[in-house]
Formats: sequence, structure tokens, C-alpha cells
Amino acid sequence: MLSAGVHAACEDIVDDKHDADRNLPAETRPNEHHKSIPMPILIRAETPADNAVIEQLTAAAFQNAPHTNHTEQFIVHALRRAGQLSVSLVGQDGNQIVGHVAISPVSLTCGMTGWYGLGPISVSPERQGQGIGTQLMQSALAELRCLGGAGCVVLGDPAYYERFGFSAQPGLVLPGVPAEYFQAILFSGNWPVGNVSYHDAFDAAE
Repeated sequence: MLSAGVHAACEDIVDDKHDADRNLPAETRPNEHHKSIPMPILIRAETPADNAVIEQLTAAAFQNAPHTNHTEQFIVHALRRAGQLSVSLVGQDGNQIVGHVAISPVSLTCGMTGWYGLGPISVSPERQGQGIGTQLMQSALAELRCLGGAGCVVLGDPAYYERFGFSAQPGLVLPGVPAEYFQAILFSGNWPVGNVSYHDAFDAAE
């Protein structure tokens, strides 16, 4: 089952405070209001050579995050091994990888396809609060649109994700999670109605 930190080392990230959250309420609480203007970094697709660095980065980003089982790095690895990393981008500053975001398919009980889940998203602890999470978020959503995704869900701080167009939808439910923390954004078609489930990789513990 999803733990509360699944998506957000990225929420922070996003505001880079939750740079260590993963999929659920409380993994990250954005705090970019007091931040300086973010400096652009290179956002690119992951390569096999990045795998070990992404694992280390993800573990470090979530190390002190609340509401997490500290399994985010295992989740990313399990998604990759299962061929479920639909979008996997890294943020690179010079020759250093400072952030990562993953997007994977989700299932809906209504049978509608083309829906995805955002997270985990992580930013290096020493680089959090610099807008890197926001750049990763924007790039990942743009990539998902290009892939023809119908929509995307995310588990995390409502106020933070609203900035990217996410909103709580009464018809979309992640069982066991407070409704206000589970949000979605629609790219095309109509809003689905039903329960959402993530890939089994989100149960990875090693």
C-alpha cells in the first residue's frame, strides 16, 4: 500500500520543501514564497548510467521527510524494472544530478486508460528550496502531455499542487487517503469516475 511519502520528496521539491515526498498527504509542504528566483537547470531523460545516482539521491531526499516508509528509492527501481517508468527525468546542474521525477501508469476501476501518477519526485537536500522541484514538475507534465496522457494524479499538499493545475475530483478516489490530498489534472477527454490504484512497485520494500 502507498505510504505517505511516496510522491513528495518532490512536493517539497516542488516548493522544494517537500523534496522528499512521494505519493501521499504530507510528504511535502511547499514553501517557495521566500525563495530566490530559481536558476534554470538541464532537465533530461534518465539514462542507465544515472540509475545508481538516482537511487542515492532519492534516499537522501526522503531521509528526514515525514509520512514516509523511506522506500521511495526502491519504488523507482521497481518501476524501472517492471517497465513502468513512463516518464523519468533528472535535473542536472553542471555534471551533478540534483533532482529526479517519475511518472507511471495508474489503473482506474472504470476502465479508462491513459492515466498516470506523479511521483516519487526528489531533490538533493542541499538544493531544496531553489525551485528545482518546480522545474521538474513542469517538465514532467509537459512530457506526459506529449505522450498523449489523458490525465495525471498526485498525492500531496493541495495548496502546492494547485499551482500546477491539480485539483481534488470527487469522482476520483484513492482508497484510504483523505480526499483533499489526492488531486488530478485533466489533459484530454472527460473526467473519469472510479477508484485509482498504483502499480505494485509502490509496495517495494527493498
